[in-house]
Amino acid sequence: MRQDEFISEPNAGLPIKHDERWMGVILVKAGRLTPDSVDRILRLQRETGLPFGEVAMQLGLIAQSDIQFALSRQFVYPFLQTGQSKVSEDLIAAYEPFSPQVESLRALRSQLMLRWFDSDPTHKALAIIGAARHEGRSYIAANLAVVFSQLGARTLLIDANMRNPCQHRLFGLTNHLGLSAILSGRAGAEAIQRIPALLDLSVLPVGAVPPNPLELLSRPMFARLLDDLARHFDVILLDTPAANDYTDAQIIAVRAAAAIIVVRKDAVRTWKLRGVSENVAQASASVIGVVYNDS
Repeated sequence: MRQDEFISEPNAGLPIKHDERWMGVILVKAGRLTPDSVDRILRLQRETGLPFGEVAMQLGLIAQSDIQFALSRQFVYPFLQTGQSKVSEDLIAAYEPFSPQVESLRALRSQLMLRWFDSDPTHKALAIIGAARHEGRSYIAANLAVVFSQLGARTLLIDANMRNPCQHRLFGLTNHLGLSAILSGRAGAEAIQRIPALLDLSVLPVGAVPPNPLELLSRPMFARLLDDLARHFDVILLDTPAANDYTDAQIIAVRAAAAIIVVRKDAVRTWKLRGVSENVAQASASVIGVVYNDS
């Protein structure tokens, strides 16, 4: 009999079999506790009646971060540990899901679900746009993709910024094939890459930066691609280049049928923001709201 297969329940006389999501098993398998340490914790737990994690912390065997790690596995809420993934630590939703900043992202996710994704079953895609460079569009798009995937939604993040792509760097992906290859007929679904540690998240990078981004995005192939992807994903987020510099963002918003506008504090004039919103609305795409990025 394996030592981690049957462990006595604190206040019962008979051993019971714990599944793979029991906290002790999770921490042993992750190398954060030894089987001997689990025995110590269980002995004290019988005496005190306190929860397993609280006893383990009293004994100095684990930290609060270990409890959060185990709880995330128990409730299928994946997040990453520093130094254990190629995913950039700039993705705060992937590394610090219990922080106030990520709580704000979850609040934004809830608003988007109410205002767009849950309002119509055909609403699957959303463009993340902004007037100027350095507004934080890519940062918001990537972190939003993570929190949607943590919700259990099959999530696809498309890097449609074929001017200055960065999602492949944020997620530590190869960038040989991507959106540009699909739109030019040189690749298919194999260009989409799963993020294994984040379960329900996939990313479609740009691939090779083409000489004709606007022409590629304007082709009917782009609309057909989004329609096809909507059959396989619940949420599709599209990163875009600066709307003041290129028309690409407007085209992407139209293909997605909706957009949110990211604004960084003290970075853009109100009239420029209003111009972006009006251009998107005039092109028959919905502006769901404005995200104020103060980071």
